[in-house]
Amino acid sequence: MFVDSIGLILIQAGKTLADFLGMLKETFQALFRPPFRVGLIIQHIEFIANRSVGIIVFCVSFAAMVTIMESSYHMKLVLQEDSLVPGFAALLILRELGSVLAALLLTSKIGAGITAEIGTMTVTEQIDALKMLSINPVQYLVVPRLIACILSGLALAVISNLVCLISAMGISVANLGMSTGSFLLAMNRFVIFQDLVFAIIKGGVFGAVIPLIACYWGFRCTAGAQGVGQATTRSVVTASVAIIVLDFVMSWIFAHFY
Repeated sequence: MFVDSIGLILIQAGKTLADFLGMLKETFQALFRPPFRVGLIIQHIEFIANRSVGIIVFCVSFAAMVTIMESSYHMKLVLQEDSLVPGFAALLILRELGSVLAALLLTSKIGAGITAEIGTMTVTEQIDALKMLSINPVQYLVVPRLIACILSGLALAVISNLVCLISAMGISVANLGMSTGSFLLAMNRFVIFQDLVFAIIKGGVFGAVIPLIACYWGFRCTAGAQGVGQATTRSVVTASVAIIVLDFVMSWIFAHFY
């Protein structure tokens, strides 16, 4: 019985993956076909980036401050001094914390919203109406959101990492007795401009993952409020797992460039 259950899960996972790859192929084919709907892209950028930057800045600020305080505590415990805290914290922020945390927040806010919106369109047969009007749903709904999320992910990655570093510097000056100059000097020993470039690349990749997964589950939403809720939950969970896995893969790849 257990083996049968595992087999059914693997078969269903394979079908889901094949279905997703089919939508992915269709999306990238539509990406280079007119019309390009620049107005829709700008509208989605405003919704994704402008309406998300506040919550991202708020959350990453506190995450950076916690990182500094915990690093200082444990470094004093082991080494009896914390002069290396800014360097280690800046390295952690640029390579992991800033981009990943921003992407996870974007997933829970934007990814859930996209899934709920497209799921409702699916349930109310608006997707079928688009097909009857000879409008490709993938080109009309997925492509503008994909482009907008990639651009927003790049911008939010820059903002998130810079805010993290500024917050880390602020708490170091206020709570650890460091000066701004000593923080920047210690940080400069550990991080290089390449770290910021890789962080921005991660932001763009994460930005691409969110709308693709969100739209996929939205298109496969079942009828009723429960169906929309299940699709939204699956979207957020799948995108979050994908972001964490991709973060590991990209970190492993980027490690070969140092």
